Amino acid sequence: MAKGEALGEFEYLVILAVVRLGANAYGMRVRQEIAERTGRDVTIGAVYATLERLTDKGLLAASMSDPTPERGGRAKRSFTLTRAGMEAANRARQDLVNMLDGLRFPLPGRTP
Repeated sequence: MAKGEALGEFEYLVILAVVRLGANAYGMRVRQEIAERTGRDVTIGAVYATLERLTDKGLLAASMSDPTPERGGRAKRSFTLTRAGMEAANRARQDLVNMLDGLRFPLPGRTP
């Protein structure tokens, strides 16, 4: 795998949130999903920047919804996983499984 092809931790979380949310995968919901499942307080700016980066890499596809009255006539930009995104997510999961193989948890505390 070439440098820069591996998913970063936050990119992986965003992709997993998009998969979980399906048709409701837009910025604020992605942020809420990550916060609810990880306990992390992530900024909406970090989520949007990551969604854009993953779209630029071809791992996500973006589309605009029809304008809605609830949003003052504005449309939502939603995201879906592409085939390349699915392959990257599967590869990241397998890398993690391979690295965890043979380790016992919780890891013992060590001091240098």
